[in-house]
Amino acid sequence: MINKPLGEILIEKNLITKEQLTQALELQKETGSLLGEILVSLGSITPLQLYQVITQQGPFEYAGGNLQLLAQEIDPKLLSFFNTQDFFQFSFFPYRSNHDEIEILTPNPNNRSLRQFLEKRFPGKKLTLKLITPYELDWLAHIFFKDKFLLEATSGLFYRSPEESAMRVFTPIQWISLGILCALIIIGVFTLPHLTFLILLGLANLFYAINVIFRYVLSSAGAKLDTNSSLFKKTDYQLLPSDLPIYSILLPLYHEPPSVIRQLKTAIQNLDYPPEKLDVIFLFEEDDQETLIHCKAERPPYNVRFVVVPEGMPKTKPRACNFGLAFARGEFLTIYDAEDIPERDQLKKAVAYFRSSPPNIICFQNALNFYNAEQNFLTRLFTLEYSYWFDYLLPGLYLNHLPVPLGGTSNHFRTKILRDLGGWDPYNVTEDADLGMRASYRGYQIGILPSTTFEEANSQVKNWIRQRSRWLKGYLQTFLVHNRHPFQVIRNSGWKGWFTLQAFIGGTTLGQAFSLILWVLFFIWLFNRGEFLQSYFSGPILYLGVFNLIIGNFLGIYLNMLAVFRRRNDRLIFYSLLNPLYWWLTSIAAWKGIFQLFTRPFFWEKTIHGLQVEGKPDE
Repeated sequence: MINKPLGEILIEKNLITKEQLTQALELQKETGSLLGEILVSLGSITPLQLYQVITQQGPFEYAGGNLQLLAQEIDPKLLSFFNTQDFFQFSFFPYRSNHDEIEILTPNPNNRSLRQFLEKRFPGKKLTLKLITPYELDWLAHIFFKDKFLLEATSGLFYRSPEESAMRVFTPIQWISLGILCALIIIGVFTLPHLTFLILLGLANLFYAINVIFRYVLSSAGAKLDTNSSLFKKTDYQLLPSDLPIYSILLPLYHEPPSVIRQLKTAIQNLDYPPEKLDVIFLFEEDDQETLIHCKAERPPYNVRFVVVPEGMPKTKPRACNFGLAFARGEFLTIYDAEDIPERDQLKKAVAYFRSSPPNIICFQNALNFYNAEQNFLTRLFTLEYSYWFDYLLPGLYLNHLPVPLGGTSNHFRTKILRDLGGWDPYNVTEDADLGMRASYRGYQIGILPSTTFEEANSQVKNWIRQRSRWLKGYLQTFLVHNRHPFQVIRNSGWKGWFTLQAFIGGTTLGQAFSLILWVLFFIWLFNRGEFLQSYFSGPILYLGVFNLIIGNFLGIYLNMLAVFRRRNDRLIFYSLLNPLYWWLTSIAAWKGIFQLFTRPFFWEKTIHGLQVEGKPDE
């Protein structure tokens, strides 16, 4: 045993320089982290070198190396004493028991919290801690609990709360209601066709008008909220590094090109957060060895872990995230997509907002926008929509104390409560929106974080329709799931919460689907005012249709213009006038999503990343 400080031993063995030690010691004073973790996070030494030296320093023995032998020596009886989440929270794994002695494997034997936890669990027992690397800890957890983690990721929500899961697309009552509605329409078409079409046209126009008015009300409220607004929580997020907790980042990856992986590595390294307190988890599907190879070739930093999600159905992003959630060590957790570039201070800002918020605020959603906004016509219109959605609509829901459907990335969670909620629904292809609604209906709140994550706007129409049809299909899934017990929704979140479910969640897909039909009928009526359509476009329906055509489109264009001003992207103002063309495209995607709801409800249409010009995001 060498009775010397760790840094001195590393210098004597020529593993680090004095300058590297000085830098690490300065960071240790700031962050309060362990010296070895800091040196590894800086790339000064490898994890294996660290644990070899710690073993020589004593009094801890290194038990790793031969993983197969290590797994064979694990005492399965010891595993029953713990919840699997304990292993990641305190970074340990049960090893062997021998009469009055318990042997524990851990990458951090000097962790006081771990020793206190074990002493309470095994009072009077002698505790012997042995060293393994963090990689070996993950490997053991994967070997022993893979099936349990996978079952929880795939079916946990359904088994605990089947009424909140989209595993059943329609309940029997919903099937019966849909059947009765279709039967009434068919009977009406053959017996009273004129009256039937009149009623359907009137209802479609009325639904569309309500949707337009509701979004205008939300946007008017959301316009009051910006980063300088007094309505935003005022908090000093210049926290001391020692105050920052471990923060987990889940990154689900599937068939990603090397250029996207390189960009992702840079984005994570640019985050202004102590690297030794970042718990970054890359999630790979078992059948996607290519992306795994690309990531290994990029040699990501030490704080990045690779977790392979076993093969199974449904093969969706939420299923992968649920599997990764089991491995997360952070007090807080966020999700980024492969092409995301978050603002550098986003995690610090999220920690400060959580620290100064009541515990019932379990998630903060920050804005999403695009770094390739001006790549082509489609990306410009997509940017207008995103700016309007995240800068106006979602803040409007927040300020009116209404349920907030989360966006698919940059949701910042309290990890423990996220687990208590059951994580994400693997059968819902907009798991983000569903989770936001589920949290709201259980009495939690979603906050808005004044920060932006920049993504890649879809620049190809076919790829855009694939993505958008999945989103709109998922909104219908969410609409159906939370309408199974409408009176329970009303009891939990009031009439306003119930109305939000109908007008915002249901209205997003159905309103866009109706839009194309109303436009087609309008043009037929405009250019061929035959007696047939003339009889439908008269009286209240005509006035309602004119309102939707003129006022509805004007408000949509006007609000998109405002979003451009807030983002100071004045060059996109002209394109807001062309939004009706974009809405027609959205309507096509809505009908595809509706069709897939009945034919392929859980099919996840992968969005292709890395299509931006020259493979490089705009600055």
